[in-house]
Amino acid sequence: MVAIKKPGKMRWTYTKPERKELVSDGVKLYWYEAEIKQVIERDVATLTSTPDLFLSGRGDIARDFTASYIDTPVQGTVALKLVPRKNEPEYEYLVVALDPGTLQIRGLMSRDHQGGESTFTFGNIRENRGLSDKDFVFRVPSGVKVVTDTGR
Repeated sequence: MVAIKKPGKMRWTYTKPERKELVSDGVKLYWYEAEIKQVIERDVATLTSTPDLFLSGRGDIARDFTASYIDTPVQGTVALKLVPRKNEPEYEYLVVALDPGTLQIRGLMSRDHQGGESTFTFGNIRENRGLSDKDFVFRVPSGVKVVTDTGR
């Protein structure tokens, strides 16, 4: 499940294959892995990579990427290949699949420098649902180690 509220608030909840959460309250970013009982905490202000800028609401597609049309990985969509203008260590490029009528994101694929690909497909999309800031508060579970990442 993904919930996003501008500026800079988001919650990604993974349940399979294991429980993980990525939560940003606009000030702090938390990456929680239940299996290893660890939370990595980071200041949003220290985020500088292109994916981090987008996740924090400070990205700009025209500024940060060269875009071109590409065959879509998700049936019934149109796709853009986004190549970062500056080298990104985590990925070579992204492919964003969009609904041609609404322009909602229906899929996201990333390709790393070793040729590995990760693909997300999105369904049951509901926009402008009046999310509360409380939806983006992360509470550290008891017994979990907190690691502070200074981003340096």
